[in-house]
Amino acid sequence: MSEMSALSRKLIQNLAETLSKQVKHFNKTEAECLIQLFNTLLGEQTERKAPNGLDRGKFRNILHNTFGLTDDMIMDRVFRAFDKDNDSYISVKEWIEGLAVFLRGTLNEKIKFCFDVYDLNGDGYISREEMFHMLKSSLIRQLTEEDPDEGIKDLVEIILKKMDYDHDGRLSYSDFEKAVREENLLLEAFGSCLPEAKCIQAFEQHAFQDTPSP
Repeated sequence: MSEMSALSRKLIQNLAETLSKQVKHFNKTEAECLIQLFNTLLGEQTERKAPNGLDRGKFRNILHNTFGLTDDMIMDRVFRAFDKDNDSYISVKEWIEGLAVFLRGTLNEKIKFCFDVYDLNGDGYISREEMFHMLKSSLIRQLTEEDPDEGIKDLVEIILKKMDYDHDGRLSYSDFEKAVREENLLLEAFGSCLPEAKCIQAFEQHAFQDTPSP
């Protein structure tokens, strides 16, 4: 083992220890595996001059190929939800923090994550326009009628009727949270932004294959 790789292994172990204390849901060994995976993905990036994290293109490939997400708008929003400091790269810490919720989040954490994804302009509300854009984006392939916009507008009104508890014509965080607690299926009402169980299982088996199960 060269001195360099031994050194980076030590760095990885130290980083894994720090991150596993800061981030719920992953133990030190798992954090170490995720850091190594991150380094591998970083090494595959074409943009060599960007060592500061995974770029949008690379991350979207992972969301699509590994986690089965298909909607462009939603994938872009998930990227932004991971990229907490808005520097257009996913750092190793953002990678592990994001995956903690993405793979193993509690219902509370998932509600917050989905709300952030759906609140397109970040103003703390999901408006009629935002719902319309997201539903149009995710349903357009399934709608065959001449004017799908009308159908989507109707759907937005149905959803508002069900989820808008304070009747102000938009969804606040508390509206969204209350609705999802009453009916968990509403968590991803505006498009799939979390991976299915089988994708999570496959990813974890691959990422944590060398680790002893707890």
